[in-house]
Amino acid sequence: MSLTMAATSSSIQNQSIHSLLSSSPIKVPNFKPLFWPWQKKKVKMGPLTVSPMGFGTWAWGNQLLWGYQESMDDELQQIFNLAVENGVNLFDTADSYGTGKLNGQSEKLLGKFIREYQGRKQEADDVVIATKFAAYPWRLTPGQFVNACKGSLDRMQIEQIGIGQLHWSTANYAPLQEKALWDGLVAMYDKGLVQAVGVSNYGPKQLLKIYEYLQARGVPLCSAQVQFSLLSMGEDQMEIKTICDSLGIRLISYSPLGLGMLTGKYTPSTLPSGPRGLLFKQIIPGLEPLLDSLGKIAQRRRKTIPQVAINWCISKGTVPIPGVKTLKQARENLGALGWYLSSDEVLELESAARESPRKMIQNVFQTR
Repeated sequence: MSLTMAATSSSIQNQSIHSLLSSSPIKVPNFKPLFWPWQKKKVKMGPLTVSPMGFGTWAWGNQLLWGYQESMDDELQQIFNLAVENGVNLFDTADSYGTGKLNGQSEKLLGKFIREYQGRKQEADDVVIATKFAAYPWRLTPGQFVNACKGSLDRMQIEQIGIGQLHWSTANYAPLQEKALWDGLVAMYDKGLVQAVGVSNYGPKQLLKIYEYLQARGVPLCSAQVQFSLLSMGEDQMEIKTICDSLGIRLISYSPLGLGMLTGKYTPSTLPSGPRGLLFKQIIPGLEPLLDSLGKIAQRRRKTIPQVAINWCISKGTVPIPGVKTLKQARENLGALGWYLSSDEVLELESAARESPRKMIQNVFQTR
C-alpha cells in the first residue's frame, strides 16, 4: 500500500460545503456498549466469518507516513479492545508494516493485544488476522514464502493465521518469481499455517490467473484486497469487483477514506504534512461536489462524513478496512455499521465522485 506520486467552484458552493463540514458531527458515545445491533450481521470470507468492516493497522509502526511512536501503544491496545468488544473481528496487517527497526511492529502489536485482551475469551478467539507477505526480490522459492509466513506467526505468537495474503504481484517486473509465490501460498495453506489465502493489489487479469491456478490445486481464493473508495472506483477497480462477485471472492477495500481526503477534515488551505500533503494538494481542490454530497447525506442521516464514505464501501458489498490510530477514529468508524445507504444515495455519491477532475493515484504495484 505504498504512495506514488481544478478549479474551485463558486463562492456559494464553497459556503455550502463549509457549513456542512464545520457543523458539529454526531458524536459516538464514549462507553462500552453491551451490544451493537449489527454484531450478528457478519459476512462470509471464504471459510471465515468476519465483521462487515475491519480495522487496518498500516499506521501501527509506520513512523514515516503516520508518525507512529511507541508511546501510542497503550491507546492502540484500547482501540483493539474497543473494536473486539463491539464485534469487529477482522484486523488487516502485513509483515512489511513498520519502518526501519520497527519492521513487523504491526504484527507484534496485534499478537500482544490478543494475548492481553481482558474481555471474553470467545471474543479474542474469534479475531481474524489477515496479514500480507511482501513479494521481496529475495523471496524466490515457495519455501522462502512459507518461512515468511512462519516469521509472521512467530511475531504474533499465534498458531494459525486467518488469511495469508500475497501483498502484491510481481507479474510486471519479475514474472518468474510470481509462480513461486503462488506455490508458496499453496504450501502454507496445505501445511495449515493459514486458514485461507488472499491477494492484494491484483488487477483483473492477474486475479483471474491466480484464481484458476489456486483452484487447480484445491486452494480456494478467499479475498482480494484493493484500493476501493469513492475516490478509487475506476474501470479496473469495478472490473475487479465484478470478478470477485462472480467467483465468490470477498473484496477487501483498503483506503476507503482516500488516505483521509474523504473525512472532510482537509481543504486546499489545510493539508496534512509529509507525502500525503503533496498528493492532497493535487486532488482536494476538485472534491467540492463529492464532499458536498457526503455532507448532505451525513446531515440527513445524522452521521459523519467518514461514516457515510465507509458505508458506501459496505453498501457495495465489500469489507472496508479503514486505518485507525486514535480512539476517536475507532469510535467514529463504528458508526459506519448497522445501517445501509439507499440505492439513490449510492448513485448520488457516485455521480458526485465522477465530477472530481482528479482521482486517487493507484498503487504502483497493482497489475492489469
